[in-house]
Amino acid sequence: MNIPFVGNRRKKQPSAPGGTVLSADDGSPDDGSPDADGLADLLSTCELLRAQASEADVRLDETAASLEALDQLLPRWRDDAERASWLGNDAGLYLGTVIVRTVPGAAWRIRPRSRPVVRLASGREFDVVEVGHAWAESGVPELSQLYAEVAEN
Repeated sequence: MNIPFVGNRRKKQPSAPGGTVLSADDGSPDDGSPDADGLADLLSTCELLRAQASEADVRLDETAASLEALDQLLPRWRDDAERASWLGNDAGLYLGTVIVRTVPGAAWRIRPRSRPVVRLASGREFDVVEVGHAWAESGVPELSQLYAEVAEN
């Protein structure tokens, strides 16, 4: 699944400190193929979240500080269930992107017929999309709080 258009839309980001961007269902690390890089870039797109953040002058630079800024946004989207759902999905994927790019050994894991999860070097997995939906609906857990818990393990 080579996704050439993704590279044209966003500046390519460096891979995670541990060098792993994606792992297969069997847990084996990615071989650095264009497909894995394209998929990791696609997961980091989060267009609705980036638009929402931009309207509030919040810069999403894929750092822990940007997660703290997202936690401070006024939740104007909660009146629209469909928008909240899409935003929750984006928030979860963005949280996963920050974790994968800043926590050594963290990687995306894709299972057949399932949504992506983030797997830590310890083997612990996080359904970041589920967390994103909870954040969009109620603000709990805070994205920065979950990131802090993950980063210290």
